[in-house]
This record gives sequence, C-alpha cells and structure tokens, in this order.
Amino acid sequence: MMMTNRSFKVLFLLVIPLIIGIGIGYSIRPSAAAPAAGGRDIAFKEAFPASVRVQDKPSQESDQIASSRQNAITRAIARVSPATVGINVTEIREQPGLFQIDPSFRRFFGDDPFWRQFIGPQRYQVKNLGSGVIISPDGYIVTNFHVAGNATQITVTLVGGHRLKAQLVGADPVSDIALVKVDGKDFPYAMLGSSDDVIIGEWAIALGNPFGLFEINDKPTVTVGVVSSVGMNLGRQNNAVYRDMIETDAAINGGNSGGPLVNSRGEVIGINTLIYTGGVSQAFVGYGFAIPVNKVKKVVAELRKKGKVVRNVWTGFESQAVDARVARYFGMSEVRGIIISDIYRKGPAEKAGLKVGDIVLEVNGGKVNSEEELASILDDASPGEILKLKIYRERKPMDVDLKLEQKSTEGG
Repeated sequence: MMMTNRSFKVLFLLVIPLIIGIGIGYSIRPSAAAPAAGGRDIAFKEAFPASVRVQDKPSQESDQIASSRQNAITRAIARVSPATVGINVTEIREQPGLFQIDPSFRRFFGDDPFWRQFIGPQRYQVKNLGSGVIISPDGYIVTNFHVAGNATQITVTLVGGHRLKAQLVGADPVSDIALVKVDGKDFPYAMLGSSDDVIIGEWAIALGNPFGLFEINDKPTVTVGVVSSVGMNLGRQNNAVYRDMIETDAAINGGNSGGPLVNSRGEVIGINTLIYTGGVSQAFVGYGFAIPVNKVKKVVAELRKKGKVVRNVWTGFESQAVDARVARYFGMSEVRGIIISDIYRKGPAEKAGLKVGDIVLEVNGGKVNSEEELASILDDASPGEILKLKIYRERKPMDVDLKLEQKSTEGG
C-alpha cells in the first residue's frame, strides 16, 4: 500500500508539469501561427483599449474613408510611375592645364607631348544621376541636357530594378533637353499633355530620383504641390535659356532633374529642371521649375530626326533699348521696349512690314526691354518660327507677325 501511494505521488508530480506545459503551449499558439485578419493588433488592443474604442468606426464610414484615399492624385501617380526612370551617367570632363591658363608655359615648354601630359589639359571622369520619363513604347526617354547631354555611358533603371544601357539620340544645351533610347518594346510610357492650358493653382506632381533614392527601392519618389506660376522667364544660365517655365512648390531636389511634372489627369505638363535655393542651400527651399511640355515636344521631335536643334535665326533688323529720351520723343508714358534702328533689305523684318523707328514692346506675349532679352528669345527659336510682336508706331500699339529665317553669311 505504501508503494502504491508513493507511485501515485511520483506519477502526480510528473503529470502536473506536463499539464502546465500543454496549457502554456496552447496559450502561445496563436502568436506563433500567422495571425488571422484583424488579429494582428490584439496586443495593442489589450494595451490601449480606450484608443481602440475611439478608432472603431461604423463599417459604412470606414468604407467611405477607404474609398476616398483613392483620388485623382493617386490615380495619376499610378499611371505615370511605371514610365518614370532613374538615370546614372558617366561623363568625361576636361580641366584646362597650365598651357591654356598661362601662355608663358607654352613658350617655355613648347608643344612637347611629354610636358603636355603633366601641365596640359587634364581629363577626368565624373558620375552623375538624374531622372527621365519614357515617352514611347519603343523606349525613347526624355531627360535634361545637364543630366545626360555629355554622357559617355548611360544606365537607365526601370521601376522594379531592371537596368538597361541607353544611347544618346540627341541633345540640345539651349533648351536643356536630351533624348535617350533603350532597346526593347512594349515599355510603359507617359502621355504628354499640353502646357498651354496649365492652370495656376492646379495640382502638380513631381516624380523622380532625388538623391539617388530610386536606386534604393527601385521606384520613383513622389512629391505633390500646385502650379505656382507659368510663363516664368529666368533668362540664360550657363548655355541654357529658360523661358516660359512652369513654377511649382512640389519638392524638387538634386536627382529630380529630367523627371516628369504631372497634372491630376496623369499627363506630363513639364520636365523638372531647376530649383530655387535663394543662394542659401543646394536643396529645395520652396520652388522648382519645369520646362513646359509643348517646348519639349518640339525639341525631341527635332532631336529624333536630326540629333540636334537647328537655330541660328535672323530677324532682319537691328535694335537698341529704349531710354528716357527716346520714350519722351515718341510720346510714351513709360520707358520700355526696344527701338528698331535698321532694317535689312529683303529680310524677315522688311517682309513683315516693320519700319525703322518701330518700338517692339512684347514678343509672344512677353515684355522685351533689352537686346539681351530679345537675344534669349531668339536663342530658343527656330527658322520658320513666327514671332508675334506687339509694336508701338505713330503713338499707338499694333500687332505684327515676324517669320524668322536662318541666318546666312550675307544676312547678318
């Protein structure tokens, strides 16, 4: 009997841990398995029951909220995002050597190839990055000249991380536009809209590769703002002339250059190009600028055909800025415009009916108050293009259409 009691006690002591273990295992089983729908927040609900009660909404209201998250902006992003690419380039740049900086070195060393390798021009390799947007299913991509215009190697990263070598089709430093191409077909591509009907205050969506972030998660970074202004004339910067730019407060940073600026319909309205830093930063501080898409269409069409944009245009007249004396003589209420001082025979100006003494106030709706401003307009124009001039003649304004011609050696 004593043995039986002892055996029972031993058995009892062995069974108790087993029962406890089974109970513990059963209690932790749900956390080890994949949680059911709605069960992932159990710990949070247990810890913060008051917060959960506040967050619980009627199902109808929840459905409305979920539906409202899908809006014109998200749909536009979904439409254009697959066509946005990251671009990495390699350039060869040349730094002037002492031969170019100081002629005395050339006189002393002559043109000896041995010395030229040390104090002649030095070439070095530079890596750059930017963005682009595919505009056709056969792989044509628009970007900025300052991104890929001087590239010796171009690598394009598609959404999803696939990388392709690209070739430079053509580039135009004046408009700051470049066209590159990757081999293949059936690429997702963006629809190009119209920049003529852009509305100040409408949504503006910038997509691209700021700071190389495209390379991290293989998709573009998106920022949203509004169109802040249109027709912004920023003049000449380096070799580029920036006229009629679209201004936006959607954040644009280094690496965004060449990426699309999109409206809420998912149409490209511009190519992101510049940021305004106020001289205090190298990053976005409030405003960026995009080349209007109608200008982009014109330039890339010529780049695809010729690989370059032909300019070198001629107006057929000479001019100078109006000063206070000239304005007073012609009875003008303010000092503005440029006055035509000479007309070339059989030139575009003569054919348009312009006369010496006519004062040009506006070109294509933009004010012109100096020869430099006129020159920046002509730098961005092509032979055959018609400029719409507003002139002042015989104390009244009038409109004149001037058809530009290609400059010849005889035509000034």
